[in-house]
Amino acid sequence: MTTSSSCENRIVRNASPPHSSMDIDSSAISVTSHEHTLADIDPELHRLIGLEDHRQRYGLELIASENFVSRAVKECLGSCLTNKYSEGLVGKRYYGGNEYIDEIETLCMQRALHLFNLSPTEWGVNVQPYSGSPANFAAYTALLQPHDRIMGLDLPSGGHLTHGFQTPKKKVSATSVYFESMPYVVNTQTGLVDYDDMERRATMFMPKLLIAGGSAYAREWDYARMRQIADKVGAYLMVDMAHISGLVAGGVAASPFEYADLVTSTTHKTLRGPRSGMIFAKVELMERINQAVFPMLQGGPHNHQIAALAVALKEASTPEFAQYAQNVVANAAALGRGLMNRGYKLVTGGTDNHIVLWDVVSTTGLTGSKVERVLELASITANKNSIPGDTSAVNPGGVRLGSPALTSRGLNEDDFDRVAEFLHRGCELAVRVQNVAIAKDSNNSGKVFLRDFESTLRADDELMSELYSLKADVEAFASTFDMPGY
Repeated sequence: MTTSSSCENRIVRNASPPHSSMDIDSSAISVTSHEHTLADIDPELHRLIGLEDHRQRYGLELIASENFVSRAVKECLGSCLTNKYSEGLVGKRYYGGNEYIDEIETLCMQRALHLFNLSPTEWGVNVQPYSGSPANFAAYTALLQPHDRIMGLDLPSGGHLTHGFQTPKKKVSATSVYFESMPYVVNTQTGLVDYDDMERRATMFMPKLLIAGGSAYAREWDYARMRQIADKVGAYLMVDMAHISGLVAGGVAASPFEYADLVTSTTHKTLRGPRSGMIFAKVELMERINQAVFPMLQGGPHNHQIAALAVALKEASTPEFAQYAQNVVANAAALGRGLMNRGYKLVTGGTDNHIVLWDVVSTTGLTGSKVERVLELASITANKNSIPGDTSAVNPGGVRLGSPALTSRGLNEDDFDRVAEFLHRGCELAVRVQNVAIAKDSNNSGKVFLRDFESTLRADDELMSELYSLKADVEAFASTFDMPGY
């Protein structure tokens, strides 16, 4: 194998350099002009946005927390609503001029309750949270005092940072700074939540808040069992359905509302809306929820996001969205089968939702970070992820995959099997890079750091040629599918 940069150069997309200040006639265009386009005012940023648009169109988006919004949602996000300041609640603003803002927020709340079949006499909703993490912290602020106890799924088991993650040396999440946290975990053999162990821990720890939900858990939740555990220890039951809210709306995932005291969610994952958040709560808790959102934690709401969310909620109430949700689940199952048929293992052995948690270390010896990097260079975006038994979130043994975004582009189960083949090719390439790097290690340590792994890839003509071939095949395949929002 020879050393060359010829193949590497083809991996980096040729893009014209940003304009210098000498390229723009400053006497003809003022940066404060309102009538000029982005291309006129800021060609550098316009170029970068164009490159990102190209990346999304010609790549395969497998990050489980991402999706592609509709044109109507994008219209709201770029509308005049971004100009308006409206601190406070509907009918109780600290500024004038909110007549139509109040109508928009009211419509959004009504649609949120309707979508999840909730009676306004039993449930309320706040649609002002900027995203899911602020929504969670607002829920904690509403219900807890500093140093009250919480229990959520541990991060290496598939939990979320905001559910109280900490290490022996560091409180990683602000949740663990202000509240006392003890996690529950999955069974390391099955990858499933161990509800008996959860009950044992809860009985010992006596949390005030028990949290269901995660960011990398591919199976259904037993909300009834968690309700029993919460009642046994006198805890509130909170469900963070950020990842599955669109699946709940589409009727393909169990609804938590029969059992929960409050439910939080982002709105941009399977719900296919803007980057925003919601907090649902029993009516007797809503005053505390509203006070926690404003004035305790946030200022003025992002009205363009609330309007975009209202559109997404309307879209999610249609039969077409219900079919989309069914396709998301079916496509995730097809992707998982495709990987297992090619000799790989999945955490829990499969999926009930949109997430496929791919165990790469057990069959290849690779870390998820190395597989992620090779896939990224081949125009496939996924993310490294901890799996049960991991000791490092930086170098985990898994890769998290998701079906929502590509399902929005129209891929079916057969298409997802082709995606599995692309993933297989990328993983095989990563194994070869690892072997070459180990062979070149003069210390014979058997360890290859990510920077050495990538430099080995880029320095080898044959490996780079294989990467370029995979990238070309991926982009040719992706280009045949429509991109929503245009």
